[in-house]
Amino acid sequence: ERIESKEGDLAKEINLLNDLSHKLREKRFREGSLGFETAEVKFKLDDKGVPLGMFTKVRKDAHKMIEDFMLLANKRVAEFVHGIKNRKDENTFVYRTHDNPNPEKLESFSLFAKRFGYNFDPLDDQKVSENLKDLIEKIEGRPEQNVLEQLAIRSMAKAKYTTAAKGHFALAFRHYTHFTSPIRRYPDLMVHRLLQHYLDGGKPPAREEYEPKCQHSSLMEKNASDAERASVKYKQVEYMALAEDKDYPGIIVGITDFGMFVEMIETKCEGMVRVSEMKDDFYEFDERNIRLIGRKRKKIYNLGQEVIVRVVATDINRRTIDLELV
Repeated sequence: ERIESKEGDLAKEINLLNDLSHKLREKRFREGSLGFETAEVKFKLDDKGVPLGMFTKVRKDAHKMIEDFMLLANKRVAEFVHGIKNRKDENTFVYRTHDNPNPEKLESFSLFAKRFGYNFDPLDDQKVSENLKDLIEKIEGRPEQNVLEQLAIRSMAKAKYTTAAKGHFALAFRHYTHFTSPIRRYPDLMVHRLLQHYLDGGKPPAREEYEPKCQHSSLMEKNASDAERASVKYKQVEYMALAEDKDYPGIIVGITDFGMFVEMIETKCEGMVRVSEMKDDFYEFDERNIRLIGRKRKKIYNLGQEVIVRVVATDINRRTIDLELV
């Protein structure tokens, strides 16, 4: 959205940059880039760290503008170093790569999406990116958006650091790196040093020196990501333990033989309704169709179905929330 305000010394320049970022974004999407907008949960904490409230971070045009120019800087640095042709040896560099999705995982995701009423063809290699883009557009604003986007991301390969000059599937870039970030990662520093080395006319260092550092950086990234997910889950359980005792609309995001996983739409917290606590009937797990069926009344619970739940118990140590159907 264009901001027409004339206030501030840089209003004209910022609007110009914003226009350029829109053009960069549109070009990226035309060429196959995927625009996942997964919900980022944040907490309001008191001075002792107790969550008083939670909210979903809203990505505004200002955030997207910064992101677009960061992507451009990362892409151009990778292309520049890869494109230096004045020597026989390939230029050793730290790339950020993202392989094409695993066909088996994509097949599982397509079956899952179908339970929510979305047809997604995972078999056409030429149109995987296009099909994923169509799906992302269809689920935007829907209650199931968060869970389907999370699962789509999990069905893909994990982005990693490597000296192999491969492309980035999700961004649709032939060469990409991590040159700049508001948080200074170690891979960024390696990229800065290598870039300066090449600008000074240096010869390519041994790949064997940098590949172990890339693997270590990828491992540390995974550890940090796992820790972040665990901390968010911890605060979600802590928040729900203190939250108002009320009915929460939710969506069924997983079904097993022992219960249903339900994501509460308002808080994005996930809890479980145990089959043993569903007292209106004896429910059996239909594994083939991933659903629960009541033996007497034949009531069915499917993936993607909206339900109303209440919180009955929380366990901060196990990071679990027990729910019951209303």
